[in-house]
Amino acid sequence: MAIEEAKKASLIGEVPIGAVLVKDNKIVSSAHNMPIKLNDPSAHAEINVLRDAGEKIGNYRLNECNLYVTLEPCLMCFGACIHARINNLIYASDDPKSGVITSNLNLVDETFLNHKISITKGVLSEESSQLLKDFFKERRVKN
Repeated sequence: MAIEEAKKASLIGEVPIGAVLVKDNKIVSSAHNMPIKLNDPSAHAEINVLRDAGEKIGNYRLNECNLYVTLEPCLMCFGACIHARINNLIYASDDPKSGVITSNLNLVDETFLNHKISITKGVLSEESSQLLKDFFKERRVKN
């Protein structure tokens, strides 16, 4: 479903990244990137899904929730996951440009963070990577 959200982002000209938040094996929220549409630099897929889930659950703490996302989170998004108390973060592709879990930093192992998130990476990596490659290839052709 996160891949489907990423495709929705691409259709509206946003970088194709999608996220889905699950609690008790039920989808609570799904979202995609929308910083261009919303004129909001914080409107990444992860932030959008966390905001929506917080409203639906009625709490900014999203304990016992799992977050599925198509790209390794950036510093802002990973920080939001820490503050939301996400249990498990499952992401598809590494982000060598701004990822902070394994690509540029290894924040998961930092001792100063007050919450630990279990990380799984590489789920549907090829499909996620291909969406991003196709999106940027198309943009280069248009320009």
